[in-house]
Amino acid sequence: MIIESVSVGPFGVNCYVLASARGEEAILIDPGDQEHKIRRTLEKFGLTPAFIVNTHGHIDHIGANDKFGIPVYVHSLDKGMLSDPRLNLSQMLSSPFACKAQVRTLEDGDLVELQGITLRVLHTPGHTPGGISLLMGNMVFSGDTLFCRSIGRADFPGADEAQLVSSIRAKLFTLPDDTLVYPGHGPVTTIGEEKKENPFL
Repeated sequence: MIIESVSVGPFGVNCYVLASARGEEAILIDPGDQEHKIRRTLEKFGLTPAFIVNTHGHIDHIGANDKFGIPVYVHSLDKGMLSDPRLNLSQMLSSPFACKAQVRTLEDGDLVELQGITLRVLHTPGHTPGGISLLMGNMVFSGDTLFCRSIGRADFPGADEAQLVSSIRAKLFTLPDDTLVYPGHGPVTTIGEEKKENPFL
């Protein structure tokens, strides 16, 4: 199993490259920027990207969606963000971006599968209406829902801090304490650590 984290863009987004083994197809989670860095990781393991999963629709997580010529999965409630520079915040950064890739929608409980890899979609709104986390065995890719000792920002359009905290408690804090949390920014943590140490929760 290959799980590689690539820090991309000025906001240090964690783009994750997942594959069952060297030479296989790969899932890209949140390729936000710097296509060349992501491609270096793919080349290192001889991987071919199969599709992208966006944990939510903000520009720092979707900026390189069009660079790989593959489909993009996102929750249905965030689909509109991918093509609207105002909603995905790229217009605010004076570099409007509208995703042109084929977009397929996800819902809570859906399974995303590739060559023995299975990601279960957990709808964790609050940072955005369609924010998701992706559960795989004893690990969860939490996007901008839960970070090491922090939570996602709730001061953007469509954000709701009470909903975000509720999502974390209902969907993530019900996972086993030893579940590894791979966040959208910052270092890996565990559910147990965040239950004890996260000052926002």
